[in-house]
Amino acid sequence: QVQLVESGGGLVQPGGSLRLSCVASGVTLDSYAIGWFRQAPGKGREGVSCISASDGSIWYAQSVKGRFTISRDNAKNTVDLQMDSLKAEDTAVYYCAADLTCRYAMTYWGKGTLVTVSA
Repeated sequence: QVQLVESGGGLVQPGGSLRLSCVASGVTLDSYAIGWFRQAPGKGREGVSCISASDGSIWYAQSVKGRFTISRDNAKNTVDLQMDSLKAEDTAVYYCAADLTCRYAMTYWGKGTLVTVSA
């Protein structure tokens, strides 16, 4: 059973930065593709970024490209999402998810962490 827990959310001003972490228990994350998703109030779930297990290839949504960076820390068994130049429209609950490949309907999900970007 893959259990994922997100951390690092909070309140930040526009232009600021946050670093989210996704930690797993019971498995090593480098065996899985890990995706970050978000859901803003009143909106559907949106894919933000994903890193594959096979070759480490990375995908970013166009809306975050150049501002967000996904990375693995195998020593800590985490996948992090560094978020810079945050905008109000980045406000959402952020979820990490795991599966064998990057896809929208991933199998394992964390419970999410809230990111609020506001002055």
